[in-house]
Amino acid sequence: MRSSAGFFLCSLLLLATHCTQAADPEVQPDPKTPCANWMGGAPGHPGHNGAPGRDGKDGRDGLKGEKGEEGPQGPKGDQGEIGIAGREGPRGFPGQPGQKGEKGEGSFVHRSAFSVGLTERAPPSNVPIRFSKIFYNEQNHYDASTGKFVCSISGTYYFAYHLTVYLSDVKVSLYKKDKAVIFTYDQFQKNNVDQASGSVLLHLNSGDEVWLQVYGDGENNGVYADNINDSTFMGFLLYPDLDVH
Repeated sequence: MRSSAGFFLCSLLLLATHCTQAADPEVQPDPKTPCANWMGGAPGHPGHNGAPGRDGKDGRDGLKGEKGEEGPQGPKGDQGEIGIAGREGPRGFPGQPGQKGEKGEGSFVHRSAFSVGLTERAPPSNVPIRFSKIFYNEQNHYDASTGKFVCSISGTYYFAYHLTVYLSDVKVSLYKKDKAVIFTYDQFQKNNVDQASGSVLLHLNSGDEVWLQVYGDGENNGVYADNINDSTFMGFLLYPDLDVH
C-alpha cells in the first residue's frame, strides 16, 4: 500500500514539474497536448480569401496540331456587289463568217426617171418637142402629150439628149420653167447624117417643168428620126432633198 501511494505521489510531482516548464509565455502549448488545459478549443472561422496573384508569363506556343476533318458545306451566301470593270483584254482573232440572213424589207426609195424617143420628123419651132416613143416612164413623170417632164420629187436631176441631124441645121435648147438653160447648135453637112447632144444637172422643186424646144425660124429644125435613126431625151433623179426623207 505504501509503495503504491508513493508511486502515485511521485508521478504527480513529475507531471507538475513538466507542466510548469511548459507554461513559458513565449511558447504556446499545442492545444492537442494533454497540458493545454487538459481540453482542445473549438475550431476557428475560415479566413477571408486573399488577393489574386499577378498573371504569370505567357507560355510558349505548342506544336501545330494535325489537320482536322473537313466539315459539311455551309449554305450559299448572298450575291456580292458588282466590282469595277477590269481592263480590256487583247483583241481576239476574227471569227468565222456567219450564215447569210434573210432578206429584209427595203426602205422606201424615191424614184423618178424617163427615157423617150422622137417619132415625127422636123418638129415645129418654139414649142416643146413631143417625144412620143416611150423607152421608160414607169413613174409617169413625163407627159408624152405635152413633151414636158413634170417634177414630183424635189431634188437634183440629170438630163441629156442625143439628136439625129438631117436635111437642115439644128438649134435646140433645154428649158426649165419657161427659161432656156442650155443651147446646142449643129450645122448640117449635105449628104451626111450628123448628131447633136447636150446634158446638164438641175435642181428642181416639185411642179417644175423641163422640156426640149427648137428655137429660131423654121430653117433650124433639122431634128430627125426614122426606123434606123433615133433622137432621144432622158432624165432621172440623182438624189432627193433631205426634207423629203
